[in-house]
Amino acid sequence: MNPRWKPNVTVAAVVERDGMFLLVEEHTAEGLRLNNPAGHLDPGESPLEGVVRETLEETTHRFTPTALLGVYLSRVQRKGEGDRPDKDTTYLRFAYTGELGEVVAGRSLDTGIVRTLWMTHAEIRASAERLRSPLVLRCIEDHLAGQRFPLSTVFVDPSVTVNMPRP
Repeated sequence: MNPRWKPNVTVAAVVERDGMFLLVEEHTAEGLRLNNPAGHLDPGESPLEGVVRETLEETTHRFTPTALLGVYLSRVQRKGEGDRPDKDTTYLRFAYTGELGEVVAGRSLDTGIVRTLWMTHAEIRASAERLRSPLVLRCIEDHLAGQRFPLSTVFVDPSVTVNMPRP
């Protein structure tokens, strides 16, 4: 019997200010890549809580989500090299837009994050080969198209957080 397939759940923040979008430059297995502030959902947290936490960890800024941009599914397949096996990973991404708040004093960027930067839509499109995934641009374009869903679109049953260890 095959094991049950389970996608990796991630969250991402799309922040626009004066026509510029907040991105992070991060180390990956494929080298330096550009990404929305994003990361994996932790056990016991809602996607909303996750995007607030990830944005803080990757940018040192507080983030207040105002709308869900969308829910996205993507797949990454990589050939293994040497003794590393092939990799086939599916990601389920919850992307939010919102307001970037103040820097939290004393915080440093998460491990692997080189810097934060602001880029225009045109600059991001021109840097497509440097994007961590095609979802980076897709989320930004959905934001520009005015796509917004209420935060209440994602229901989180209380059982998700009951008796869950929190980091």
